[in-house]
Amino acid sequence: MRKLFFSELSCRETKLQSVNPYSWFQSDKVKLSSKPSLQSPSSIETLLKVAEPPLLPLFKPIDYVGILAQIHEELETCKPDQKSNLFLLQFQVFRGLGESKLSLRSLQLAWEKSTSIHEKLIYDAWLKYEKKGEEPISDLLSSCHKCCQKFNLLDFVSQISTESVTEETNYPLRRLNMVYFKIGDDMVACDRRKIAGLSSPLYTMLNGGFKESKLEVVDMSNNGISSLAMRAVSKFSLTGKLPHFAPDVLLEILDFSNKYCCKGLKEACDRKLATFVHTRQDAIDYMECALELGCTILAAACLHVLLDELPEWLNDEHVINLLFNVNQAHLSTLVGNASFSLFCFLSEVAMSVDPKSEATVLFLEKLVESATENCQNKFALHQLGCVMFLRKEYRRAEELFNLAFSAGHVYSIAGLARLAALRGNKHLSIKMLDSVISSCQMPLGWMYQERSLYSEGDAKWESLNKATELDPTLVYPYMYRAAYLMKKQSIEAALVEINRILGFKLSLECLEMRFCLHIALEDYRGALRDIHAIMTLNPEWRMFEGRVVVGQMKVLVMEHVERWTPGDCWMQLYDRWSAVDDIGSLSVICQMLESDLPKGVLYFRQSLLLLRLNCPEAAMRSLALAREHASSKNERLVYEGWILYDTGHCEEGLRKAEESIAIHRSFEAFFLKAYALADSGPDPPSSAAVVSLLEEALKCPSDRLRKGQALNNLGSVYVDCGKLDQAAECYSNALKIGHTRAHQGRARVHFLRNDRNKAYEEMTKLIEKARNNASAYEKRSEYCERDLTKADLHMVTKLDPLRVYPYRYRAAVLMDNHKEKEAIAELSHAISFKADLHLLHLRAAFHEHTGNVSAALRDCRAALSVDPTHQEMLELHTRVHTQEP
Repeated sequence: MRKLFFSELSCRETKLQSVNPYSWFQSDKVKLSSKPSLQSPSSIETLLKVAEPPLLPLFKPIDYVGILAQIHEELETCKPDQKSNLFLLQFQVFRGLGESKLSLRSLQLAWEKSTSIHEKLIYDAWLKYEKKGEEPISDLLSSCHKCCQKFNLLDFVSQISTESVTEETNYPLRRLNMVYFKIGDDMVACDRRKIAGLSSPLYTMLNGGFKESKLEVVDMSNNGISSLAMRAVSKFSLTGKLPHFAPDVLLEILDFSNKYCCKGLKEACDRKLATFVHTRQDAIDYMECALELGCTILAAACLHVLLDELPEWLNDEHVINLLFNVNQAHLSTLVGNASFSLFCFLSEVAMSVDPKSEATVLFLEKLVESATENCQNKFALHQLGCVMFLRKEYRRAEELFNLAFSAGHVYSIAGLARLAALRGNKHLSIKMLDSVISSCQMPLGWMYQERSLYSEGDAKWESLNKATELDPTLVYPYMYRAAYLMKKQSIEAALVEINRILGFKLSLECLEMRFCLHIALEDYRGALRDIHAIMTLNPEWRMFEGRVVVGQMKVLVMEHVERWTPGDCWMQLYDRWSAVDDIGSLSVICQMLESDLPKGVLYFRQSLLLLRLNCPEAAMRSLALAREHASSKNERLVYEGWILYDTGHCEEGLRKAEESIAIHRSFEAFFLKAYALADSGPDPPSSAAVVSLLEEALKCPSDRLRKGQALNNLGSVYVDCGKLDQAAECYSNALKIGHTRAHQGRARVHFLRNDRNKAYEEMTKLIEKARNNASAYEKRSEYCERDLTKADLHMVTKLDPLRVYPYRYRAAVLMDNHKEKEAIAELSHAISFKADLHLLHLRAAFHEHTGNVSAALRDCRAALSVDPTHQEMLELHTRVHTQEP
């Protein structure tokens, strides 16, 4: 989420003074030919302002592997009520690494391992908040039993254990069996023994040495309880159940039970009152009473409603003050021992809405107070420090960063360095970072990125390059270098630089910068492509320091681009799809969506491209739109099937495919069924069944793009069955209709026929045709000699440093050459910026081979944090664990 990144540019209020894009973008087509001012590098420079990299309010340990390993080890031995906090810490580690799927899984595990109702409520609300993007498909997911278990509202009242409603005593019975309570003019008859059994104080009053024990009529007129409420108490003493009453009567009974310590009566009343909490105002009205009287169930009901309404009430001062001003006793009533979890969630939501708000500060201060472990403490201190820095409360920010750094959160040094620079002491900033760099066995990229902010000339350039070398996923160095090259009037070189990162990481900021470079080059089609990519990834993105809505920019650029007819669009889409130009294909689809063409199928194609580009959230949003715009029931069922399949519910997806086929035999329905059938249930279907389904799909009407994919998939099935001739025919037919990726399948056929040269040549053709070809280089490396393999894998890492196979291959070669330290260093470099199971697995095996059992065990535990079910990893972990001294 953009607002989690703390920079002055990304966190301004929404009521910014708007700018008129026409002031810099010459929209008049007559002026276009006369070189408008925007095309000059000097005017474009005003748009290429590269903000300092944000201070991230995230938990970023130096050795995340060690932290994950420690969490895994503690989970094996800790008490059940400690597990949820450990999974919350794991969540924060993965969040700091940018691993959204893994962090969400940890949050789910925290919910599953919660032992108190308070934790259940908090994590349930947190999961729902993280899943807000799935609201358009929530009705579909709710039809899946597994989804219901995860995200349905908790029936928390029924989950709290019920205490005995009466306190039976063995004291001798009194001679008087009945007692009458006089309340005004009314007399309420009660069974003396039953009433006395509600609590020890009542027993002592009615059967002890007090005067009431000798009275048949006890005056209760001044005890604040009505006769109606007293009759309810009497009935409860006999039956253990409270009748249904209005809240005011229940409050009277609650007050009575509190005065006389009637635990069972209080709990029953507590439960009844909880059923009246439905709205935020209800929660506000009942919360004070719940806290004052120690009603945990009523307090939980109030909290449940408030958490369910986040973030709508973050501007409600009454609610904020109610939560902030609770003392320790009240906090225990409200959330038990889950106060850190509560304020961790509340501060997370508040920061995403407005990181500079008072609510954010108040919740983070409570988070610091609630921290009981060192990791919790340093994380909370760092988060609060980031917020204070953003609010320009620099003295308080420095105090917090110092505390976090002293507690072991090294990343907080970035905040201290920024503050020193603000005071004009950049030398001190560099000194701080140099000290951290020299003390680290393996310095990290962010350290050099921060150092570059305070350096000049060659030193700045060296720090930026070192930052990219250590962590190629950092965006700022690419943007700074591109902006610098632009200022030197080398637009083409700037474009090459920004394309380096956009080749493997779709950063919205980088797409925005490339848009400006295309404008400077008068490449309006290229500019439009980037605008479409931004709109697809985030339709609400605001460009140029948040001042211009991206949709407004699209309107301006379209005035300089020739509009394509639907036929032209289809031809362009074929060309770009065949060239493996995914961003270009997205742009064409965006233009097609503005026409009268059926939108369901276009949004579906859009979702496929977004999955290729590793943008699963945007892909799911497009798939939901495809479902919304489906032109028929059978088409809608197909999209629903894909949604279920992509969210891990293969059996449900399969049923949707079968329902669709029953209505109409379509290409997409058979294609979906082939996918879903392969993954549903423990016994995979025979290859013949998958072949049959794909053949049925190919008999149905469809376009070349999808038929090429089906032919390619069919070829893969034939290869797995050893039917190479049929596979070759499928790949050749796919290539004839422009499915370029079929070169990879045909190369595999050549290789299985022991013709490595032809396999190499086939992959070379794919490399030459594909715009995005890192995977093609990687695959070609399997079909050549070692020197050429090294060259191809070097190119893979250059094009996409997030692909892990090249690191593993190079490390294996080094290990074969008995260069153990170099092999481990190769893996450690990649692990430092990518939490990957296979990298950790191989490094663990290398450590075991070299006799470093403790390091091997650490990597095993960290790897199992990434994937707890990986069989080979589990076996290695068991083997290494037995070697531990």
